[in-house]
Amino acid sequence: MSTPKADLHFLPLGGSGEIGMNLNLYEYGGQWLMVDLGVTFADDGVPGVEVLMPDPQFIVERRDKLIGLVLTHAHEDHLGAVQYLWPELRCPIWATPFTAAFLRRKLTETDFADEVDIHVVEMGSRFRIGPFDLEMVTLTHSIPEPNGLAIRTPAGTVFHTGDWKIDPDPLVGDVTDDARLRTIGDDGVLALVGDSTNALKEGESGSEAEVRQALIELFRQHDGRIAVACFASNVARLESIAVAAKANGRDCALVGRSLWRIHDTAKETGYLRGLPDFVDERDAGFIPRERLVMICTGSQGEPRAALTRIAADEHPHVVLEKGDVVIFSSRVIPGNERNVLRLQNSLAHLGVTLITDETHPRVHVSGHPCRGELARMYQWVRPRIAIPVHGEALHMQAHANLAKACQVPHALVPENGTLIRLAPEGPEVVDRVPTGRLAVDGDRLLPFGGAVLRQRSRLMWNGAVIATVVLDRKGRVAVPPRISAPGLLDPETDLDFAQEIVEAIERGAGRAGKGAPDEKVEEAVRRAIRDVLRERRGGKSIIDVHLVRV
Repeated sequence: MSTPKADLHFLPLGGSGEIGMNLNLYEYGGQWLMVDLGVTFADDGVPGVEVLMPDPQFIVERRDKLIGLVLTHAHEDHLGAVQYLWPELRCPIWATPFTAAFLRRKLTETDFADEVDIHVVEMGSRFRIGPFDLEMVTLTHSIPEPNGLAIRTPAGTVFHTGDWKIDPDPLVGDVTDDARLRTIGDDGVLALVGDSTNALKEGESGSEAEVRQALIELFRQHDGRIAVACFASNVARLESIAVAAKANGRDCALVGRSLWRIHDTAKETGYLRGLPDFVDERDAGFIPRERLVMICTGSQGEPRAALTRIAADEHPHVVLEKGDVVIFSSRVIPGNERNVLRLQNSLAHLGVTLITDETHPRVHVSGHPCRGELARMYQWVRPRIAIPVHGEALHMQAHANLAKACQVPHALVPENGTLIRLAPEGPEVVDRVPTGRLAVDGDRLLPFGGAVLRQRSRLMWNGAVIATVVLDRKGRVAVPPRISAPGLLDPETDLDFAQEIVEAIERGAGRAGKGAPDEKVEEAVRRAIRDVLRERRGGKSIIDVHLVRV
């Protein structure tokens, strides 16, 4: 008599309904497999926060059942949270050589690097983790060694795409292994869990070879310095820029620490061979303008990235001036529009010529599949279920509709925290688990909706009033109250407003009564301050009252 099959479940804790922060879980027979553990970069809505990641509390509470983490590739939105969250998970990690080397470099910034058990698996390899029979399937993307995962269980096979595209000439790495995908499809695929980033865009994403040729031609047209902003992880793009520089008699410099980290990782694992040595940013200033190309971090307008510092004339080694050119060889990640526009305006003030994919479409091609490529994937894999992930709601819904148009019987658009049973008769949401976000704040992680960040946000938008009230033994105000109002009052011009607040404090203390306990006096003073602020400003400033008795 055969043993009944267990159910197979899929649970996203990050990356569904948003771009970035990918954290996906598969469960079979009571054991959990994690696929990717990434971050996203915060906007300027909360000061002091640059990096966000999914809250892994659900799986931390089941850590004894977490048997491993498989990384599909080395982008920050797929592995950037490992250096923050691994101590809570303490599971072994599987990755291909480039991804493993990149992760090891990141872990050198921690005090637990030697504790992490990293298993290096080759491209196209097959291996087992607990009840999961896994196969790395070679795809193309904007970084070396992107992989789809065929996840086989007794309940069926899931193909988890990771990030991918179809590039007939990727320049770095192999082309998509469509023959293997067809074979996996022939064997039967229960569900495809896949990238939705470009599901609203018709056609194909384009080839890296087209970008290389466009850069060679663009470089030929300009005489000043050329700076190219791109994602540091796009090794093929780094190579294309270096090749274009050489073709035009220019030296190529790397400006930004993350570029050198990727460069060193690529060299270590066999990429970026046969190119002239890149110039260090400290030496870039000694190269004549007409002979210099600089690859810079900061394509998303990140505050501390190289290009932002150059635009503000704050970089210690590199300058840009009138007659120079900046090429944005990247797309704007949703949510970063304001930062990028601010950066581009700063560059325009310097008299720099700006070139983007809007003015010259082939200076960048996406690393994600457009609708034509998605349709081809469904023709190859032929799953019974489509589960769109890695996208905002609009992208995932468009992906689900396309899958149905490709004759996929079932499609379900998940949210973070939806526990989905995957079965031949169709997917079913069987539970919802708590989810959240964590923010990196110095050397600690804070809940994104927690008290500290809420207060910080309120301070940024509405300022604060801090009042010190001294009462004598009879409960009367002994000396004029002292106030401080950062972000609210100008100490030189708002004297009348400040006096109104002081008088309100005295009235509030008097209203509380002479024998009132401290808590009642503090609340009365706080209410009196709030009334004045509401009348004068209408805001919701933080109010803090310090009561002293003498």
